[in-house]
Amino acid sequence: MDLKPRILDLYIVKKFIFTFFIALLLIIGIVIIFDISEKIDDFVSHEAPLKAIIFDYYLNFIPYFMNMFSPLFVFITVIFFTSKMAANSEIIAILSCGISFHRMMVPYMFSAAIIALFSLSLNLFIIPNSNKILDEFESKYLNTKYQNTGRDIHYQISPGEFVYVESFSRWNNTAYKFTLEKIKDNQLISKLSAETAVWDSTFNGWNLKKYTIRDYDGAMVDRIRTGARLDTVINLTVTDFYLTKNTVTTLSYKELNQMIETQKMRGDDNVKLAQIEKHTRFALPFSAFILTIMGVSLSSKKRRGGIGWNIGIGIALSFSYILFLKFSEMFVYTDFLPPGIALWVPNILFAVISGFLYRIAPK
Repeated sequence: MDLKPRILDLYIVKKFIFTFFIALLLIIGIVIIFDISEKIDDFVSHEAPLKAIIFDYYLNFIPYFMNMFSPLFVFITVIFFTSKMAANSEIIAILSCGISFHRMMVPYMFSAAIIALFSLSLNLFIIPNSNKILDEFESKYLNTKYQNTGRDIHYQISPGEFVYVESFSRWNNTAYKFTLEKIKDNQLISKLSAETAVWDSTFNGWNLKKYTIRDYDGAMVDRIRTGARLDTVINLTVTDFYLTKNTVTTLSYKELNQMIETQKMRGDDNVKLAQIEKHTRFALPFSAFILTIMGVSLSSKKRRGGIGWNIGIGIALSFSYILFLKFSEMFVYTDFLPPGIALWVPNILFAVISGFLYRIAPK
């Protein structure tokens, strides 16, 4: 196959990239308008400064939605301009000039690679930091508060060290019925219990109230110590008791991996949120290649009804992809599939469909 750049390649790349970003900016503009109409009362009631609304909220709002809508608009973009090319007999002219269908796909795949790298860059470098600023703004001006983790909290904070908390109050950063157990060689060697454990930011530790410490020797004879107050530092901070679904979206890739390792060690079921976020950051950009192949295969044939039918199919399939990507998260929550497989199931399925459509596409 001759891969030497042609004027045709530049023509298709320009159409692809230009149409994609114009469509994306238009939908982002519409989303912002609806978001402003929904949140204007909150902005006014909380006296949010105009500068903060523009630069802290909406400027950081855009990358997330650009990335979220990118699979949809990759598909619609390809369907739209390829259908127009087919309607104007441009594809027939291209194939008649001796350029194969495979060769015609080269600029499409090059454009898909640009969009995939753009989406991956947003996921790894831009969006986590943007989400941090968004969360701070929402917490301050939109009454978005952290949710506590509930009751009966169990953590393995380090090998052989286990924490149990009956409940945690986010209002005063206090854990009630706090217990810390140390186990070695399957034997309980120490148990610390306290009525309350209050987070103290001055030394990043806990103030234990009405505590009891039991130390056990090899014969399981315990030595008991009690007191009114004890300051302690352990591998557990107040942020471990806070939970929002957006928390993992604010972490860099390195921080996300560290969080996954920590949560696995602690036996924290919330590790699934972090694992889903990690694999989604790679699976979503890769969809640009699959949806591009599918879009060209569906729209490269001239149809009597015009491009409306192709656009309708494109919208339906792209929405089904996004829906299936969200649905695949349920495979993780139900332990049906590991995250590394579950989040790639939509790509695998749509890759098979794309391969079939590509084989029967006009050559």
